[in-house]
Amino acid sequence: MLMPHPAFLTDLVSRYETLSALHAEDRSAQTRQRLDDISYTLCIATGTRDIDSALTSARRYLADVSPEATSPALGARCSAPGAAASGKR
Repeated sequence: MLMPHPAFLTDLVSRYETLSALHAEDRSAQTRQRLDDISYTLCIATGTRDIDSALTSARRYLADVSPEATSPALGARCSAPGAAASGKR
């Protein structure tokens, strides 16, 4: 199964945890909608059907990748497609 970039998945889990805590405090409809949106995205990203399975899958996957791979700056070090072949970076 294809998995999203570890930095993207780390961000989703972090956003879910933040919104979950916020929703426990304020119970607003806006926070609930944002939490539902992140939950849906996590399920799609991990190929699961419920948030508990999505979080379990994401955390297992992230535990197996190197800490360096979860850094959002990783993409900035990658060259553009075809750049290596042409000698450009």
